[in-house]
Amino acid sequence: MTARTTRTLAAALSLTAALAISGCSDSKDDAAEAAPTVSGAFMPEPVNDKMAGAFMVIKNDSKTADKLTGVTSTLSDDLQIHETKDQKMQQVPSLDVPANGELKLERGGSHIMFMGLKSTPKVGDKVTVELRFEKADPVKVELDVKERTYTAQNSNAH
Repeated sequence: MTARTTRTLAAALSLTAALAISGCSDSKDDAAEAAPTVSGAFMPEPVNDKMAGAFMVIKNDSKTADKLTGVTSTLSDDLQIHETKDQKMQQVPSLDVPANGELKLERGGSHIMFMGLKSTPKVGDKVTVELRFEKADPVKVELDVKERTYTAQNSNAH
């Protein structure tokens, strides 16, 4: 083998190794690769402009657990994450979204509260929220405004 052939082979092998390594180590966080998905998102029509609730199912197909850490919307400057324990509602800083699992935000359980609404949405309207997570990128969700008595029968049907 000539020196030139050896150098060419060495360069080709180095390039191949570099490409293989970079392909394997494109270590974007698993949570960012599999963004959470949302189904069955709705808001019962608020009675007044003081408060409203939001309900949905957040699915995490990632191998990494995550947390819902915040929610924003133009409808209110004060959105809170609530959980219900022992029939008492309380604000919490975050809710777990298990790896390869889901977080159900539903009546009588964990949910999102809008405090001090800037307007009062009516049945048929849509309200946009942005969900924020500890690891995954934010996710925009449209809430369908439903009748006050509406309860999702099968949250996964949407």
